[in-house]
Amino acid sequence: MHVRKNDFVQVIAGDDAGKTGKILNVMLKKERVVVEGINYIQKHVKRSEKNPQGGRVQKEAPISWSNVQVVCQNKNCEKNGKGVRIRYKFLENGDKVRVCYKCGGEIIVAE
Repeated sequence: MHVRKNDFVQVIAGDDAGKTGKILNVMLKKERVVVEGINYIQKHVKRSEKNPQGGRVQKEAPISWSNVQVVCQNKNCEKNGKGVRIRYKFLENGDKVRVCYKCGGEIIVAE
Protein backbone atom coordinates (compact mmCIF):
# COMPACT_ATOMS: atom_id res chain seq x y z
CA MET A 1 0.00 0.00 0.00
CA HIS A 2 1.58 3.26 -1.10
CA VAL A 3 -0.73 5.69 0.70
CA ARG A 4 -1.56 6.27 4.34
CA LYS A 5 -3.99 8.37 6.35
CA ASN A 6 -3.06 12.10 6.42
CA ASP A 7 -0.92 11.81 3.25
CA PHE A 8 -1.21 14.72 0.82
CA VAL A 9 -2.12 13.18 -2.56
CA GLN A 10 -2.91 14.15 -6.15
CA VAL A 11 -5.69 12.46 -8.14
CA ILE A 12 -4.36 11.12 -11.46
CA ALA A 13 -7.52 9.67 -13.04
CA GLY A 14 -11.24 10.34 -13.18
CA ASP A 15 -13.37 13.49 -13.05
CA ASP A 16 -11.19 15.08 -10.35
CA ALA A 17 -7.84 14.43 -12.09
CA GLY A 18 -5.21 17.00 -11.12
CA LYS A 19 -6.83 17.99 -7.81
CA THR A 20 -5.00 17.51 -4.53
CA GLY A 21 -6.16 16.79 -1.00
CA LYS A 22 -5.46 15.03 2.26
CA ILE A 23 -6.47 11.39 2.85
CA LEU A 24 -9.17 11.16 5.51
CA ASN A 25 -9.73 7.40 5.51
CA VAL A 26 -8.10 4.29 4.02
CA MET A 27 -10.21 1.17 3.38
CA LEU A 28 -7.70 -1.69 3.23
CA LYS A 29 -9.99 -4.53 2.18
CA LYS A 30 -11.74 -2.51 -0.52
CA GLU A 31 -8.50 -0.82 -1.71
CA ARG A 32 -10.11 2.61 -1.62
CA VAL A 33 -9.39 5.97 -0.01
CA VAL A 34 -11.48 9.00 0.96
CA VAL A 35 -9.74 12.26 0.01
CA GLU A 36 -10.75 15.64 1.42
CA GLY A 37 -12.54 17.75 -1.20
CA ILE A 38 -12.49 15.04 -3.90
CA ASN A 39 -15.36 13.00 -5.44
CA TYR A 40 -18.33 14.73 -3.81
CA ILE A 41 -21.70 12.96 -3.91
CA GLN A 42 -25.20 13.99 -2.87
CA LYS A 43 -26.53 11.78 -0.06
CA HIS A 44 -30.27 11.93 0.62
CA VAL A 45 -31.02 11.81 4.35
CA LYS A 46 -34.22 11.49 6.34
CA ARG A 47 -35.17 13.92 9.05
CA SER A 48 -33.54 13.11 12.39
CA GLU A 49 -32.35 14.83 15.55
CA LYS A 50 -28.94 15.29 13.99
CA ASN A 51 -30.38 16.64 10.74
CA PRO A 52 -33.85 18.07 11.56
CA GLN A 53 -34.60 19.32 8.05
CA GLY A 54 -33.43 16.28 6.10
CA GLY A 55 -32.73 16.70 2.41
CA ARG A 56 -29.47 16.33 0.52
CA VAL A 57 -26.06 16.32 2.14
CA GLN A 58 -22.83 16.66 0.21
CA LYS A 59 -20.01 14.31 1.26
CA GLU A 60 -16.81 12.76 -0.07
CA ALA A 61 -17.06 9.28 -1.59
CA PRO A 62 -14.17 6.80 -1.75
CA ILE A 63 -12.00 6.41 -4.85
CA SER A 64 -9.58 3.66 -5.79
CA TRP A 65 -6.13 4.10 -4.27
CA SER A 66 -4.60 3.29 -7.65
CA ASN A 67 -5.94 6.65 -8.87
CA VAL A 68 -3.90 8.74 -6.40
CA GLN A 69 -0.21 9.56 -6.07
CA VAL A 70 1.61 10.91 -3.03
CA VAL A 71 2.73 14.52 -3.42
CA CYS A 72 6.47 15.15 -2.96
CA GLN A 73 7.03 18.16 -0.68
CA ASN A 74 10.82 18.20 -0.87
CA LYS A 75 11.98 21.71 -1.90
CA ASN A 76 14.91 20.38 -3.98
CA CYS A 77 12.81 17.93 -5.99
CA GLU A 78 11.85 18.78 -9.58
CA LYS A 79 8.40 17.29 -8.85
CA ASN A 80 7.81 19.50 -5.78
CA GLY A 81 4.06 19.79 -5.21
CA LYS A 82 3.18 17.15 -7.81
CA GLY A 83 2.27 13.48 -7.54
CA VAL A 84 5.23 11.08 -7.64
CA ARG A 85 5.79 7.36 -7.54
CA ILE A 86 7.34 6.13 -4.35
CA ARG A 87 9.74 3.39 -3.44
CA TYR A 88 10.88 1.92 -0.17
CA LYS A 89 14.26 2.27 1.46
CA PHE A 90 15.61 0.30 4.41
CA LEU A 91 17.55 2.28 7.00
CA GLU A 92 20.54 0.92 8.89
CA ASN A 93 18.44 0.38 12.02
CA GLY A 94 16.04 -1.85 10.05
CA ASP A 95 13.23 0.69 9.57
CA LYS A 96 11.44 0.85 6.23
CA VAL A 97 10.63 4.34 4.91
CA ARG A 98 8.88 5.65 1.81
CA VAL A 99 10.97 7.87 -0.47
CA CYS A 100 10.29 9.90 -3.62
CA TYR A 101 11.26 8.04 -6.79
CA LYS A 102 12.73 11.17 -8.41
CA CYS A 103 14.74 12.84 -5.64
CA GLY A 104 15.08 10.10 -3.01
CA GLY A 105 13.70 12.41 -0.30
CA GLU A 106 11.68 10.86 2.50
CA ILE A 107 7.87 11.12 2.32
CA ILE A 108 6.65 12.76 5.54
CA VAL A 109 3.15 12.08 6.87
CA ALA A 110 1.42 15.21 8.19
CA GLU A 111 -0.16 14.59 11.57
